Amino acid sequence: MEPNWATILSNKKIAEQTYMMELQADTSTVTAPGQFINIRLDGFYLRRPMSIADWTEESITIIYLVVGGGTKSMSGFHAGTNLDILIGLGNGFDITKAEGKRIVLIGGSLGVAPLIGLARKLKEKAEKVSAVIGFGEKSLVFGSDILRRYTDSLFITTVDGSVGKKGLVTAAIDETLYDYYFTCGNEYMLRAIHSLKLEGQLSFEARMGCGFGACMGCSCRTLTGYKRICMEGPIMLSSDISYTDS
Repeated sequence: MEPNWATILSNKKIAEQTYMMELQADTSTVTAPGQFINIRLDGFYLRRPMSIADWTEESITIIYLVVGGGTKSMSGFHAGTNLDILIGLGNGFDITKAEGKRIVLIGGSLGVAPLIGLARKLKEKAEKVSAVIGFGEKSLVFGSDILRRYTDSLFITTVDGSVGKKGLVTAAIDETLYDYYFTCGNEYMLRAIHSLKLEGQLSFEARMGCGFGACMGCSCRTLTGYKRICMEGPIMLSSDISYTDS
C-alpha cells in the first residue's frame, strides 16, 4: 500500500491527555465511519493506528490519547508539519443494517472518537439515534458537544460520578429502548455490550504491524474463521463474535 502525505492543520488538547488533530489529506479512500489511518513517526519502528473521528473531502480528524512515546511526540506536533500516513484502512461501520431501527451509539473513552463521524452519517439519513458515552472522570470527557448536534439524546457516565450517571456505560443502557447498537471501546466494555440482547456492530482494537493485512499480526478468531482486524475489521457484527466466558 502506497503512503500518502498529510499536513497538520491543527493539533489541540481537548481533555486530559487527549488531543484532536485535523489533517489536510486526500480522503478519497475513506468510504465509511470507523475506518482508520496508520501514521509513521520518526524514531519509532511501527506505525500508529488511529481511528478517523470524522472527515470531509479534503481533511480528516483524529482523536488520540497520550499513552506512550509515540503519542507523546504527536502531542507536540505543530500546524504545517507533514506526516506520512496510510489512509482509509479497515472496513468501517455498515449503517445500512440499522436503517429504520432505534439506534444507540456506545463509546468508552477513546472509543467515542469513531462514533462522531458515524453519528453525522446517521443524522444525514434522518435516523433516530441516541448515544451513551463513558469515561473514568470529568477531566477525560470529550466529544459530548459534537455528539449532541448529531443525536436525539446523549447520556454520559463516569466511573467516579463526577459527570452524568455514576458507573460504566452499561448502567445507562435500557435494552428495551433500542433495536441496534454501534460500539467502540476496550475489550471489557465490548464483552459487556455483546452480552446485551441486541444486534449490533463492534469496533475492535489490536496491536498492528502493518495495518493492511500483510503481516497477519492482528488476526482474531470469529465464528466464521480467523479475521484480520485491520482488514476484515475493525468492525465486526455481533452475530460473528462469541465470548466463551460471557
